[in-house]
Amino acid sequence: MAFEDYFDEKLYRMQNTPEVKDLQIHKLQQHLTKFYNQSPAVKAFVDSQGVSPEKITLDVFRQAFPLLGQDTMRGSLAAEGAKQPGFVVDMMAGMLGIDPNDYVLMCATSGTTGEPTPYFFTAEDLEWMPRGTSRNMFMVTGGDTEAIRRMRAIQGFGLSMFGAGVPLVECLTRLGITCIPVGAEGGSGPILKFSERFAANCIWCTPSLAEYMVDTALDRIRAIGFKHVFCGAEPGAGIPEVKQKIEEGFQARLYDGMGLIGGLTLSSCNADEYTGMHHLTDDMFLFELVDPETKEPVPWEDQAIGTIVMSPLQGYSMPPGRFSSGDVAQLFLAPCKCGEPGWRIKMRGRTDDMLKVKGVIVYPSAVDGVITGFVPRVTGEFRIVLDSPPPRVEPPLKLKVEYGEGVKEEDLEALAGEIEGEMHAKLKVRPSITWTAPMTLERATHKTNFIEKTYE
Repeated sequence: MAFEDYFDEKLYRMQNTPEVKDLQIHKLQQHLTKFYNQSPAVKAFVDSQGVSPEKITLDVFRQAFPLLGQDTMRGSLAAEGAKQPGFVVDMMAGMLGIDPNDYVLMCATSGTTGEPTPYFFTAEDLEWMPRGTSRNMFMVTGGDTEAIRRMRAIQGFGLSMFGAGVPLVECLTRLGITCIPVGAEGGSGPILKFSERFAANCIWCTPSLAEYMVDTALDRIRAIGFKHVFCGAEPGAGIPEVKQKIEEGFQARLYDGMGLIGGLTLSSCNADEYTGMHHLTDDMFLFELVDPETKEPVPWEDQAIGTIVMSPLQGYSMPPGRFSSGDVAQLFLAPCKCGEPGWRIKMRGRTDDMLKVKGVIVYPSAVDGVITGFVPRVTGEFRIVLDSPPPRVEPPLKLKVEYGEGVKEEDLEALAGEIEGEMHAKLKVRPSITWTAPMTLERATHKTNFIEKTYE
């Protein structure tokens, strides 16, 4: 299989157009009708709502199907499955009306509950992922299929069990991209070693890992000569200060991304200024926004801010329904200056990371942007210290911040004043800063946890 087997330029150009909205309704009706006919559970639920899957509209769908949190169903299934071997597999298959043996790949990602969150794939699901990713590759290479064929990619996300692990490897190889599945489990050492030995020219990883390699192995990553850095799984790549640090460190273009499971694909473009992630799979997923606190609908308008809600239009890796990703984002509907299709979103933070300081909402990713803006006088590493459970924070917001190499102790007070002033100007809160020496805060090669809880 190769890129050409999965890419459809007509569908790519259809994103964020009136034509794709008609296709969405048609696919939603087909998707629900399929599960209605094969799943007793889905049929019972749809019948209880008094709707017809063959004639359902977007408004009726959103009224009939309740909003489910990212871990509401999967987390409870995982918890129950810990008590009963095989329960999760049988329950998921039964819900979808398929044979459990139809699953060809089983993965799990840790949810906010701490229980493994299962993601199961049929052969059909493995075919959807490269369809979405092919559009991402087309956008970032300007349609240069030979450049895609020459990609030699390090898989630097968690490899074992994670959604961006084996599924990503499967996806890239189907597109004809050479994949080097090192994974993040061993840290940056094996990633750098195999990048050098196997002449890798692009990497998929978290922005935390990319930053760590800039901080600790700058000469090596520059010598390797990466051309593309694809980041996801956490905020960072979309923060201008972090983006600048990674791009200058790697001397390569950084792309912020989200998706993969079910074919979902969002990616930033080649614009020098970060303009958000283009959604490239309107024909595969419905999107909406809801208020992060009330869960009431937010109008789908340019510049609107809300929690992302997604509904799959195909496949079996997610059941039919409306699922909150837990991500708070800002929507941009106007065409991007880069000329590529798709409406765009900029991530603001996660609902479970939201903090309130004297009524002002603050996300760790926003704090990250301010702190990184002071590199090299700081390393960029920091922690938000919470003395009581969030979201309410008794002011001031307490921060531990690493000062940079060579910064004198007598200069720290003035530097703290600068950071406090910048945070007040940008985020409307004033922090209290405690300084720590360089390289004393733990680095992450998976996802960085910016929160330090003293109350646990």
